Amino acid sequence: MMITPDNKIKNLIVVGDRVLIKPKKAASRTQSGLYLPPGVQEKEKIQSGYVVKVGPGYPLPIPANEDDMWKGKDETVKYIPLQAEPGDLAIFLQKGAVEVMYEGEKYFIVPQASILLLEREDEL
Repeated sequence: MMITPDNKIKNLIVVGDRVLIKPKKAASRTQSGLYLPPGVQEKEKIQSGYVVKVGPGYPLPIPANEDDMWKGKDETVKYIPLQAEPGDLAIFLQKGAVEVMYEGEKYFIVPQASILLLEREDEL
């Protein structure tokens, strides 16, 4: 498969309980009217942006049974999924986020615990 600028972001794999977010401009109002004043953003280090990709979630421990030890390690890992979904507007604490540059664009890798609020457009 040929890697092009259009599908390059699809090749990124977000790990665990993390979310890849593309930041939006500070102090902008959402369609539903949610607005964070600049003073709050600067003081609390709050950012907002759109969820691009999400990790699989929190891994669940595999129960260890003595009888199953001889079967091998063919068990697949199960996850508790994250609440964030691609396309959501996320408001998150910048303190827990890691800023990265990818293909000349700025993104944040944010653990779900740092996300304060998600705004999702429901389909009609």
